[in-house]
Amino acid sequence: MEISILVYVLVGFIAQMIDGALGMAYGVSSNTFLLSLGIPPAAASASVHMAEVVTTGISGASHWKLGNVNWKLVRRLLIPGVIGGITGAYLLTSIDGNILKPYIAAYLLIMGAVIVYKAFRLNSNHNVDESYSPRISLLGLLGGFCDAIGGGGWGPVVTSTLVARGKNPRVTIGSVNFSEFFITFAQSVLFVITLSFGEYWQIILGLLIGGAIAAPIAARLSQKLPMKTLMIFVGILIIVLSIRTIYLALT
Repeated sequence: MEISILVYVLVGFIAQMIDGALGMAYGVSSNTFLLSLGIPPAAASASVHMAEVVTTGISGASHWKLGNVNWKLVRRLLIPGVIGGITGAYLLTSIDGNILKPYIAAYLLIMGAVIVYKAFRLNSNHNVDESYSPRISLLGLLGGFCDAIGGGGWGPVVTSTLVARGKNPRVTIGSVNFSEFFITFAQSVLFVITLSFGEYWQIILGLLIGGAIAAPIAARLSQKLPMKTLMIFVGILIIVLSIRTIYLALT
């Protein structure tokens, strides 16, 4: 049964509302929804990243203008993140999606649990650490790989880990978002080379339209909604949808 473009608009809307409020989880949320609709993993990840090129570009430029970008941190993350992202994207397009689907859903389930865990850790670390060791590059490599494989995860993996380690949240979010544009763009180029996008245009267009509608609304709501409660809700939603995808893939 063909899925209406309005469904993809709704997915893009919900994912952008989540991302606008939390500053992360657009890819994890939208990919989880797409997998639950039966979209193949490569198609889901490719469509999410194609749509995300626009949103990450705007977000990265905004953080740059606001002075939220630490160039030392960007240098640690950017190249390893691109390498990890390209590797993950290539692997995703080289293996049968039906084989990968339960594993990707399991990864997304873990990401949902991580978001819930981070919610309970909010404001637990008051000491800000401004040092950025070379080991952060390994985190960038892992984040880029997970982001491509799971259709999202750069923010939950990289941002949450750095903030949990005591890094400045404002600078961390700005630098990670700035780096994300280049990582998302690199993954999208590989997806364009290896996949035929003729059948995915509805998904990409729907995600873009839904995200564009939600962006200004999410910006306003982010100032009013309690982040901890929202993170718990989003994490549980991702966990439930991932469990459903795993069940359907294994039965």
